[in-house]
Amino acid sequence: MSGSVSLQSTVDTGHDDMIHDAQLDYYGRKLATCSSDRTVRIFEIVNNTQNLVATLVGHEGPVWQVAWAHPKFGNIVASCSYDRKVIIWKETNGSWGKLYEFCEHKSSVNSIQWGPHEYGLVLACASSDESFSIISTSGDGNWKYQQHENAHTLGCNAISWAPALNPGSLVEGGSKGSSAVKRLVTGGGDNLVRVWREENEAWVSEKLEAHTDWVRDVAWCPSVGLPRSRVASCSQDCKVIIWTKDENSGDSWASAVLNTFNDVVWHASWSITGDILAISGGDNKVTLWKETPEGQWVCVSEVDKGQQVQQQTQ
Repeated sequence: MSGSVSLQSTVDTGHDDMIHDAQLDYYGRKLATCSSDRTVRIFEIVNNTQNLVATLVGHEGPVWQVAWAHPKFGNIVASCSYDRKVIIWKETNGSWGKLYEFCEHKSSVNSIQWGPHEYGLVLACASSDESFSIISTSGDGNWKYQQHENAHTLGCNAISWAPALNPGSLVEGGSKGSSAVKRLVTGGGDNLVRVWREENEAWVSEKLEAHTDWVRDVAWCPSVGLPRSRVASCSQDCKVIIWTKDENSGDSWASAVLNTFNDVVWHASWSITGDILAISGGDNKVTLWKETPEGQWVCVSEVDKGQQVQQQTQ
């Protein structure tokens, strides 16, 4: 193992219960946190100090995740909860308030992620009701949604967007004048990873099988310009799997086990350049992984989180 991760600072969030997620905005100047206390908190970060600027109240159950929209749309953060709601919050003239509330899911909404900004203001949501939904607005104040039923038996636990650029393309919108196809990856309680693509305003999927227990998180690698797509998935089977597809060959997705851990793996997250993968789970550690030139994945750093984070159950 080479290198190390150091703890730069801790944040006293003031939450009254378990914290489930914490996300920095695009510039790293704002921090959003969410908790079982049913609130979302917004902090301004100045010179490594965090100042609480808003406590957002509107959920009626534990809040599982928060997600920042691209700054081109303003200061917007979304939150999802056990209460079946997705709430989109916006800062206007220094004051935070609800921009939109989505209540169409029939069970806990477990995961949310904003799509690439090239698609506009578009949010993907994964729910325990076995469906995922796509919420969008053209900016005129009206919102619309698509809901895809029966995405995963026993519930959809995680969702992640593919980059807006087609693999192998260095220009926005794809190569040779083609338009980029919207793609997603989801993971669920049926032990499956599914890769989705939008066709004629409907979503069709490809099933990826290798996990033997619930898939808890999925993350599409954000690297662009390379002739391949890559997805990381992690599971209650204690494994992290890297899925790779060569877009030029037409081959199907290939799987490789990155590592088998000693406990459930809850989260996977790529660096912004897609060359480092962060993994966290029930072993109370965060590990960083990098691929060698020979195609092997090695752990390049490890840090003890110091306090175990309890995950949501559905």
